[in-house]
Amino acid sequence: MNVFLRLGSILFHPLLMPLMGSIIYFNLTPRFIEPELITSQLLAISIVTIAIPLVIYFLLKSLGHVESIYLRNVQERKYPLMIQCILLLLIIKVVFSPYNNPEVYYFFVGILFTALTALIMVFFKLKVSLHQAGLAGILFFTIGLSAHFKINLLMIISVFLFANGWVASSRLHAKAHTYPELGIGFLIGAFPQFILYNVWL
Repeated sequence: MNVFLRLGSILFHPLLMPLMGSIIYFNLTPRFIEPELITSQLLAISIVTIAIPLVIYFLLKSLGHVESIYLRNVQERKYPLMIQCILLLLIIKVVFSPYNNPEVYYFFVGILFTALTALIMVFFKLKVSLHQAGLAGILFFTIGLSAHFKINLLMIISVFLFANGWVASSRLHAKAHTYPELGIGFLIGAFPQFILYNVWL
């Protein structure tokens, strides 16, 4: 059981959520997009949201600013979240266009608002679950895609609902979060995506 619960935290780590959401979008969109463009955009997302943050994490760890990749201490989250906000802005400005790919563009805008909210909470010494925020963002993005493209994505939505419960149980089992931290994490991940339905849905 311990292995199963830990696996949830690894498979649905917040760093993987932007790439996962983008892959879902490119597999579902009815618009024709050049395969080479899809590959280059996914590669850019992988570098900017996974590779660069990992390099920065090891740098911060060597400097003694963080202890683990799960950022269990609220103060450890300040620099990673600041850097993540800058990297998300880079993706929004360079990788996607609100005219050519409005759905995934605003998905990243929603992620940026989630990261900014989590960062603001750090300054008030409030810790939220970034795992839950990431999963909630993907869940509501997928629901939006289902309505927008008028396709049945009930299976994918069910998987992410299950993943939310799986990861929540994992974080509680590891004593990394409390129930309020998980609930607030879910809300700050879901709310920006829900609000942005008004722009692209």
